[in-house]
This record gives sequence, C-alpha cells and structure tokens, in this order.
Amino acid sequence: MRTVEEIIALLGGPEAAAARCGVGTEAIRKWRQARAIPAKHWPAVLAATGLTLAELPGTPAETPRTEPSMASPDTPPDGATGCLVLADGTVFWGHGFGAEAAAVGEICFNTGMTGYQETLTDPSYAGQVITFTFPHIGNVGTNIEDIETITPAARGLIVKQDVTEPANYRSTKHLHDWLVSHGIPGLAGIDTRALTARIRDAGAPNGVVCHRADGKFDLTALRAQAAGWPGLEGMDLAKEVTTRQSFSWDETEWAWPDGFGRQAAPKHKVVAVDYGAKRNILRCLASSGCEVVVVPATATAEEILRHKPDGVFLSNGPGDPAATGVYAIPAIQGVMEAGVPVFGICLGHQLLSLALGAKTYKLARGHRGANQPVKDLQTGKVEITSQNHGFAVDPKTLPANAKVTHVSLFDGTNEGIAATDRPAFSVQYHPEASPGPSDSHYLFDRFVAMIEAHKAAA
Repeated sequence: MRTVEEIIALLGGPEAAAARCGVGTEAIRKWRQARAIPAKHWPAVLAATGLTLAELPGTPAETPRTEPSMASPDTPPDGATGCLVLADGTVFWGHGFGAEAAAVGEICFNTGMTGYQETLTDPSYAGQVITFTFPHIGNVGTNIEDIETITPAARGLIVKQDVTEPANYRSTKHLHDWLVSHGIPGLAGIDTRALTARIRDAGAPNGVVCHRADGKFDLTALRAQAAGWPGLEGMDLAKEVTTRQSFSWDETEWAWPDGFGRQAAPKHKVVAVDYGAKRNILRCLASSGCEVVVVPATATAEEILRHKPDGVFLSNGPGDPAATGVYAIPAIQGVMEAGVPVFGICLGHQLLSLALGAKTYKLARGHRGANQPVKDLQTGKVEITSQNHGFAVDPKTLPANAKVTHVSLFDGTNEGIAATDRPAFSVQYHPEASPGPSDSHYLFDRFVAMIEAHKAAA
C-alpha cells in the first residue's frame, strides 16, 4: 500500500496532483493531514498513476483511522499510536507524535490561539500536560527564538488535528522533530472539546499521555501510573526549573526586523528571583531600563540584598505556592523589611501575598490562555491578559496593610494586590505577553516609577 506522500509524488507534486483531480492545493494538504485520499478522487488518481485500488490509502483494503471517544474500549482502534489515560481509568485513543514516551502529569487546557512554542517552554507548565483548544497547532513550526526557557517543562501536549508541515518563514524545525529533540510526547486526533468540557466541569485530572508507534499499550500500567501520581497540590516545582546560579541579563525585547536588542545604558538595578522566569519577562525588565541580575529561587534575603538592588522582581513559576513559600516567604519578608520595592507576577504574586500574611488555594480548573479579562480597580480599565496558574490568592485573608487591585472578570478571583505601607505590588497574570496581548506592559513602567520614587525619597 502506498502512502499519500508517495502518491502525491507519483502525480507530480502537490500542484500537479491538484490539477489532475480538479481541486485546489488546500485539498492536497487535507489529504496529507488525513493520510487518506477521498473516494471521489480515486478514478483520477488510478488513471494518472497506474496504481491498483488496493494500493490507495483509505480504501477498503485499509481500515480507516478511528476517531477516539471517552467511551473507547481497552482495545486500541486500528491505527492508534497514542493514548491519554486518566486517573479514573478513562482512555482517549489517538495518533501519537513527538517523542515515543509516556508522560504523567496534571491534564490542563490552554485557550490561546497563538504562541504554542512559548507556551510549551513556559516553566510554569512544569508537571502538566497541555491540551490546546485551538485546533491548528504546529502550523508555524518552531524556531530558536520563540522559547521562554532552554529546557521545556511541560510534560506533553494534546491537540485535535494532526500536525501539518510548517508554513512560516521563521520556522527552522517541524514541531514533531522539536518535540522529539526534547523527549516530549504528543497526542493528536482526540475530541479536545470533550476533554476540555470534562476539565471545566470536574477539574483538572491526573493522567498519562503515551505515544507508541507500534500501537501496543500496557493500559494496566498506564492506569496505575496516572492514579499513583500525587498531583500538584503540595508540590514544590520551582526548585526543578530555577537557575542553579546567579547570572546577568541584558537582552531586550524582539523587534522586527532586527530581532533582540541589548540594554547598554541601564538606569536601575533589579534582582529577579527565578521561580521559573520566562525569558520575555527578563527582556521587558531590560527594555524598561533595568540592569537585571537573576538569582535562584532559594536565594535568601541576604543573598538578594548583597547585589544592592533598586528593586526586586518575583517571577512566575510552577507548583504549589505554599510549598515554595517554605523558603521563599522569609526571603521576600527580608527584602520588604529592607524597604526595597517589590514587583511580583503569577507565582511571585502568590508568594508576595503569602509573605504579607494571606493564604492561597488550588483552583478547580485554573486560568490558562491569552484571552483572560481582568479589571484594574484603580483605573476601572479592563485588560485582556495572558495567564497560566492553577492556584489563587484568597482575598478574604489579606491583612489590613494590603488591598486588592485587580479582579478576574471570568470568575471574580483575585488578580492583583498592593501593600499600603511599603512599595510592593503584584499581579496574577503575565504582563510580558509571551504569548498574548500587550495590554499589561504598563506594569513594568509602574515598577520603574516605584523604584524612581523610592530613590528620590531616600
């Protein structure tokens, strides 16, 4: 039996194949994606190539690829090379791609329509398997610039449609090959709407995504692995993704056509505590006129203050803030006692809140995507924000010297706080917009203004 690619080559390439069958090249792309040729085109293909009917993929000689469902039996459908096994035993069958491996984690969903490479390399996704609700993932390929960390922390990804050939001038590698190089398995062809609705209604489950090219799966072992994974609550993952040693950062934001720049004349010195910092956050700080020194998540107040910073930035990151707070809270409290301005985002927001005396809790489904509406209570403006978090600050537990500054318009959860007796504020979302909208870039200017005011009053 011939593959679709072989048949397209026999027809003279995509354009010639389209002309012979009386269709556009988009139809040929769909052949490749489905790995089959619709029956209405068989006569033209047979006449042009001299092949027999049995040699065509998708004919009765080959069992069509079966779309999986939540009620799939334990026997893999013909052609299944990947599966998702949830902790409750549910199995979704599909088509594996990326690394041939099994990865266990919390199954979450992301609603962003762009920036899948930035999402996959966001350290805040440590311990998680990402389900993309947008169907066209992989279309722009991958490159060496759109990464937020060198080693991706996400454990796997799930998509609706098979990954197609990239169609972007910046692409240097197919998403499949990029995933293979990082040991990350992918799963395509499942009903992502059903999975997303399940997460929305019942919370994020633990599960295993598995890719095996031979289609042989040990479901008993996979179910045991999914059920035995402890989950993110109580898990300190910042230590897994943080830098191991301090370093300086001067790269600024990307701009077409020049790419990234360099900050050669910084006005302020900022220490960024790396709980899982994204590169574009550091670039935003540098672009705002800051000399940036990045320190490990475990850095003490003394180690942070040794750099004589004008301000301290608390980065995003994965895991349970209460677990990371065991060592982070004393450090943050020491910095605030020294009177140094503090700005936190995401996990840094939660840790600042804990350092002020508030409490955090795990959300049922989390906020993940680039279309999250947030209201700034100070200005009354609504920002569309990029978010990735599974825990939240309980505003009822905030002390008297802290106030709520931002709220989610999706579910009313806390999205920002500010101390009233010291220069410290934080937001739950990602203002660096990588990926996502740039509505919240002003927060970096607010941080710099706080630093300048503190310097002027000193």
